[in-house]
Amino acid sequence: MSLTVQSPAPAQPTAPTPPPTRSAVIRPAPPVEPTQRRPVDPPTPRLELSVGTAVTHYLALASALPGTSVHYAVKANPHPVLLRALAQAGCRFDVASPAEARAALDAGAPASHLLHSNPVARRDHLAQVHALGVRLFVVDSVGEVGKLADVAPGAGVLVRIVTSGSGSDWPLSRKYGCTVDDAVDLLVAAGGRGLDPVGVSFHVGSQQRNPQAWAAPIDSAAQVFRRARAAGLDPWLLDLGGGFPASLDGEVSPVECYGTAIQRHLGRAFGARQPHTLVEPGRGVVGDAGTVVTRVVGVVDRGGVRWVFVDVGVFTGLVETLDEAIRYRLETPAVTGPTGPCVLAGPTCDSADVLYESTPVQLPLSLAEGDELRVHAAGAYSTCYSTVGFNGFDPLPTFVTR
Repeated sequence: MSLTVQSPAPAQPTAPTPPPTRSAVIRPAPPVEPTQRRPVDPPTPRLELSVGTAVTHYLALASALPGTSVHYAVKANPHPVLLRALAQAGCRFDVASPAEARAALDAGAPASHLLHSNPVARRDHLAQVHALGVRLFVVDSVGEVGKLADVAPGAGVLVRIVTSGSGSDWPLSRKYGCTVDDAVDLLVAAGGRGLDPVGVSFHVGSQQRNPQAWAAPIDSAAQVFRRARAAGLDPWLLDLGGGFPASLDGEVSPVECYGTAIQRHLGRAFGARQPHTLVEPGRGVVGDAGTVVTRVVGVVDRGGVRWVFVDVGVFTGLVETLDEAIRYRLETPAVTGPTGPCVLAGPTCDSADVLYESTPVQLPLSLAEGDELRVHAAGAYSTCYSTVGFNGFDPLPTFVTR
């Protein structure tokens, strides 16, 4: 594994030697042995990102869903080395802003491989993304149809329908999505405004642990397709969203189980007239490719409860631990022995900077200041969520491995 290593600090200059007196005998100085410099350990906290692992996960998902276009969700981790590797492997991209669109284009993806999936976006952002060549957009309200008609004439439109989010660790059911009735009306309205009503979108929630979670929204999408066709439209594309899980704490089914379930539900709901499909994985591609490396700052006993403070926290990359929604796998590679429950807390002075308290984590009882803790499956939604310097702590850096 190769890591970017910081150079050691230069040696401090020594005081100058006073000049010899006229009577002094000057002897040649003895030869100086070259200084043996040891590489400085990479700093903590840091994200170690294995680009090769991310590409492997992309290929596995593409294999599990043959014929389905895979659009990596740039928001999960936008590191340029990662985006270039995925683009070279044939991956497409899901973007939500002009900045993400430019990042995907800079990585080598053609504009035709980009999907803008933000259902409620700034008018000028929609115009910029359209000007970059993106022609496929997701909406879920009549106002967004109007915006697109104004600034992205002729663009393809997917209408996002609501889902329950049941079975996911990070539900996405409240903010976006419309009813089946509204979806049909929006597709008709899009066609009436000169847009191309291409189909339907949905998202079953992030870290979806139930492969059957796609069944109900696929059924709902099939209803929209039938009714839209009855209204004279010809929808042909179904965006199955993301939700494919990483190997976090708890049981996760293999990606092949997800592919098999989705294919079965598509066949049942659509019959012989199945639409083209795409997916928008983020965590399922890059989650297992990243490990956050942190160190213990201190161990404190508070009324018989052990608190372990580390130098990474909610504000430095692990915001998804809020409400303990995402539970990462933890490892102490150099510390073994008996374990016991503890509260895990971050380094800032904010009382919200507590990772796990309601359900304590099991860590070695001998864990002490300076010991290393590794947070696995943290490649997604970590560096991109890190603050720019809350409490004076630097954003979480990335060390790319191959």
